[in-house]
Parts: sequence; C-alpha cells; structure tokens
Amino acid sequence: MSRPDWIALDWGTTHLRGWAMAADGTVIEERGSDSGMGKLGPEGFEPALRAMCGDWLDHGSVPMIACGMVGARQGWTEADYARVPCPPLSPALTRAPGDLDVSIIPGLSQPDPADVMRGEETQIAGFLALNPGWDGVLCLPGSHSKWAHVSAGEVVSFRSFMTGELFAALSTHTVLRHSIPAEGWDEAAFDAGVAETLSRPERMASALFTIRASDILHGAAGAAARSRLSGLLIGAELSAAKPYWLGQQIGVIGAGGLGSLYVRALGAQGAPATQANGTAVTLAGLIAAWKQRTTA
Repeated sequence: MSRPDWIALDWGTTHLRGWAMAADGTVIEERGSDSGMGKLGPEGFEPALRAMCGDWLDHGSVPMIACGMVGARQGWTEADYARVPCPPLSPALTRAPGDLDVSIIPGLSQPDPADVMRGEETQIAGFLALNPGWDGVLCLPGSHSKWAHVSAGEVVSFRSFMTGELFAALSTHTVLRHSIPAEGWDEAAFDAGVAETLSRPERMASALFTIRASDILHGAAGAAARSRLSGLLIGAELSAAKPYWLGQQIGVIGAGGLGSLYVRALGAQGAPATQANGTAVTLAGLIAAWKQRTTA
C-alpha cells in the first residue's frame, strides 16, 4: 500500500479506529483495534497505535489527528477544553508524547452548569461539515448522552445525561438484574416507559421498582422489562432536555440501535429528528480538523 498522507484516529474508552487518508480526504484503508483508552497505561498508547497502523508507517512517521478519550486526563495526554460558546473544533491541538506525530483534538467545556465533552465535538463538527449552515439541537446518545445547541457554526451550550451508564448499572448491579435479560425488545413497553417519565419524571425512582414487582407478581416478560427500563430512562432525559429540543430542528447522531430509540421517542412528542451515521460524522469531523491544521 502507498504511504498515506495522514491518519485519522477515533480513540475511545473501549476501541481504537483508524483510517489511512489521502490528502484530499479520501479513505485509503480502515482498521480497528480493541486497544481502547480504558485498557492502556501511559506507556501503552504508542505501542498500541503502532500495532494497529502496521505498514502504514513503513516509510516513516505520518501526521495523525485523533479525537476521543485518548485526550482525557487518564488517557495518553490531557488535551485542553475549549469553552463554549465556540466552534466545535479548536485550532489548539495537543501533541501526544513520543516519536509519532499525533495531534489530539480538544474537548469542549461549559462553566455553568459545569459540563464537558470529549469526542462529541468532532462529531458535531462533522455533522456541520456534512450539513452546511445547519442550526438547531444535536442529540448524541451514548453512555453519557449530550444535547448541544448549535448556531452559526458554534456550540452555544450543551448538557450531558448519564442515561446509558444508568441503564447498564441498573440492569446489572441492582435488584432489577433479576428481571432484565441481556437481549429482547418490546416497542409498546418502551413507548409506555417514555411517556410515563416524560410527563412525570419525579416518579422515576418508584417507576423503576415496578419493573421488579411486575416480574414477581405477574411474571412480566423479560423483553418488556428491558424495554420499559430503557423507556423510563430516556423519557426522563427527554423531560430534562425539553428546553433544548422543543420547537427546534433536531439531529440525532448514531445510526440504528440507540439513535433510533431517541428518534422514535422524539417523534411521539411531535418532534421529528434527522438521524446521522455516527462513523460518517466522526470521520467528517476528523477531515475538517485536518483541513484546519493544514491551512492554519
């Protein structure tokens, strides 16, 4: 394979993804690794990156642009946060230690209410690159879901919700683990859960226990229990995020799966949302960061 002009990296907690890139933004080859930030100590990042890149580096060092948790305090090296309101991509990239030419994209911060994001800023930049002139609210579902108000090419404000992490903790580390299987889905149970906590979020703690009680008393199906838990948590999130999405143009970043649940829940409230592929917008954001670096 010919030497890439640069390498794009999406380095999260559990996985590393890399793309060998041509100067014009064309993908030459894609590779992946399970060497996520959460598995590595400070001295492990460069060897893990070299192992994934392999022959991409046969002809010497290649400039790389990285986003994600690789720039967290517990990552390879801490990349600063740019304070909102600001464009999603800061030109002040952080150079990783070692012999490789790796530049890490800063995250975004908000002083009040205190909030941070790392990795999502690149997806926001990619969404805007693919949808020029777009204004509205972006929802980025995940372990820590983000709602970001975007206007005139800047992130104005954002809020984070630990919805995904709460689902994982409640379904595997509380009494609900006895009633919730690892798989299965019931759309009606999900819809009912969303409606319940979206209208009465203060009842969520009590509503959660009904999942276990319904199993004990009525032998409720596991798929319904799993779906109800998801619906209750997402409904509470939508209730709290309502000042963001009500009456706004909405984009949800993340194809299929979790993203489609948010689109479904919002649609039931008369708030249609456009869904974007998470990998596509991440790569588009990394390309935007590369262009910004080369023209600076």
